[in-house]
Amino acid sequence: MRDPDLLSSDLLTWYDRHARAMPWRVGPKARQAGVLPDPYRIWLSEVMLQQTTVAAVRDYFTRFLARWPTVADLAAAEDGDVMAEWAGLGYYARARNLLKCARAVVADHGGVFPADHAALLALPGVGPYTAAAVAAIAFDLPETVVDGNVERVIARLRDVHTPLPQAKPELTELARALTPEARPGDYAQAIMDLGATICTPRNPACGLCPWRDDCAGRLAGTATELPKKTPKKPKPVRHGIAYIARRVDGAYLLERRPDSGLLGGMLGWPGSDWSEAPGEDPPIRAEWKALNTEARHTFTHFHLRLTVKTALVPMDRAPKRGDFLPEKEFNASDLPTVMRKAYDLTQG
Repeated sequence: MRDPDLLSSDLLTWYDRHARAMPWRVGPKARQAGVLPDPYRIWLSEVMLQQTTVAAVRDYFTRFLARWPTVADLAAAEDGDVMAEWAGLGYYARARNLLKCARAVVADHGGVFPADHAALLALPGVGPYTAAAVAAIAFDLPETVVDGNVERVIARLRDVHTPLPQAKPELTELARALTPEARPGDYAQAIMDLGATICTPRNPACGLCPWRDDCAGRLAGTATELPKKTPKKPKPVRHGIAYIARRVDGAYLLERRPDSGLLGGMLGWPGSDWSEAPGEDPPIRAEWKALNTEARHTFTHFHLRLTVKTALVPMDRAPKRGDFLPEKEFNASDLPTVMRKAYDLTQG
């Protein structure tokens, strides 16, 4: 195995030729010419990219940036507007933390992201990964950035057979040993690009990899088996009821979910609890009719099966909970994915 400095140098040479173009990224040529990344863009993209693909994030990022071009603009935004723009990206706690962090940057740092790892880590909703990514990519600090792509690359490069998640500390230390002092921001993006485009989960393109001759997993014939993972327990199935009430003037009955918990702060259809045997809890007196199909959605820890019930209600009927949103203000795309799935069933 060659010296870590030679490995990182080879990867940076590869990155200089093959870096992916992304709307939040300053490419290696521009960066070497003195163009600096915008910390706000880096932070926003990294929060969006957690548990999500680059392809899914591009349009969301572009819309967010057009609507809130600076962290001060985002900090001043209405919570509901941000949650609506986030709808469909999932993991909605990220959107709530996005606002908390933006407001902390404005209130405590004058609207400027701190160029310090510890100060970044102290911001609301910023964990070790995001703090390291912003520190390295935005400020070129020698922090080690470890996402799923990096874990896979390192596990194969060093032939690590300890299963994830137990292997995370070991893989992080191995990754830290390769992080260079020079161009750490480009290096962080390079190793993530390598995992996303070359060292892929299935059918890695080892012949194109700048580390192919140093990859212990490839030499041992175990690369495609790595990283190993501890088998996950089967997800339980929960059931619920979504009540979709429409007033005769076209308004829909919606309620905002509590800030804590799943879909926190999002607008959605009033419903029952989500459990093995949910109880009936209609939000308004009406003649409810159940659709003959159900909305299905998978969360991190369980599968959800929603019975969808619909009703048409008169103008003078008051709901027990929730509020009617005028038809001209209703946009199904503002709903979280599971709620939009329920709505789509009513349109068939």
